[in-house]
Amino acid sequence: MNTVRLVPLICLVLLACAMVGVVAADFTTPESIVAADKVYVSGVTYDPAVFFPGDKGTLTVDVTNGNNGTGVNINHAILSSDTIKSTGNPYDSSSSLGPGQKQSFVFSVIADGQDGTYYPTFSFSFRDADSLFYRAVVKIDETPLVLTILDKPDTFSQGKKKTIYAQVANPRENTVKNVILDASGTGITTTPSRVFVGSVASGATVPVNFTVTAEQPTTLNLVLNYDNGDNPHSVNMEIPIAFGVDKKQANPVISNVQVKSDAGTYHITGDVNNAGLETANTVMVAALSPAVPQDPYKTYVVGALKPDDFGSFEVTFAATDAATIPLQLSYKDADGNVYNSVQDVKISAYNATTQKSTGLPMIPIVAVIVILALFIGGWVVYLKKYKQ
Repeated sequence: MNTVRLVPLICLVLLACAMVGVVAADFTTPESIVAADKVYVSGVTYDPAVFFPGDKGTLTVDVTNGNNGTGVNINHAILSSDTIKSTGNPYDSSSSLGPGQKQSFVFSVIADGQDGTYYPTFSFSFRDADSLFYRAVVKIDETPLVLTILDKPDTFSQGKKKTIYAQVANPRENTVKNVILDASGTGITTTPSRVFVGSVASGATVPVNFTVTAEQPTTLNLVLNYDNGDNPHSVNMEIPIAFGVDKKQANPVISNVQVKSDAGTYHITGDVNNAGLETANTVMVAALSPAVPQDPYKTYVVGALKPDDFGSFEVTFAATDAATIPLQLSYKDADGNVYNSVQDVKISAYNATTQKSTGLPMIPIVAVIVILALFIGGWVVYLKKYKQ
């Protein structure tokens, strides 16, 4: 009886074991699914890195197969976004990705949105596994480059070259390229008229200097062109060009003038003081017609005078029947422009023509004669007394 009851029990045990084996077999993960788990997004690149609203560019997604010996099949790679919109479907077919290989998926996109941060979704499906989804963060920012005038003259003079010191700054979070500054205007000559700056990194500043020579009051137009990715952008600026006296320019002034004459040659000495706010370069003093410059100081070079600095000078010349002599003071500014001023100096009180005799002066000759007469007279008196 015990044997009879044992047989059904053994059958039940065997049946249970068989069912467990079937269930275990059903829960074994297929190799293709295991391989899909090791496929991942290894890199994302936007060009440009940050978009302006309306910019076109590319999104590159790098996918790597981390398996050592198993390849995977990828189906229908797509990019989904309402703002960073793909302009085509280049990967609507299947492709194979071998073990350890990397494949780049490049999408042409357009930034159809305002300033902000967006998360377009990259995805594709496997043949025997679920799809892979990846959100690729990107920014849209309409902040432009900044063109700043660091220093410029208060006013301009006709035909005089003046330097304008500018600066290009990039407040964006990405590098921009092909930065070019164009300067132009009616009646204006700029040197150079186009300045190539090149690439400007995020947060960087680049100095840009150029000279302006104006023939009339006008307006200087500055246009800063640059590319964000392959998208052109520009910044415009206008600078009024007005004529007048520059309050900051050098202002050399002649003072402490003294006139002497010696054997037909006049000597004028004095000081030159720079009362301006900029350096006066190559300061020179010379006597103009009717003066005839004479050695040793036909023209006197004072040199460079900083603000509030001074230097002495001396000029030598001959002049006939002249009551005044024009004394010319010249200097150059930092841009090489030459400035001249003329000051009349009276010389009528100094009669150089009366001192041109090459013999001894009259008064010393008379004194010698008197001394000789006294000496001779004294000697004669002495001899008479000695004989007596």
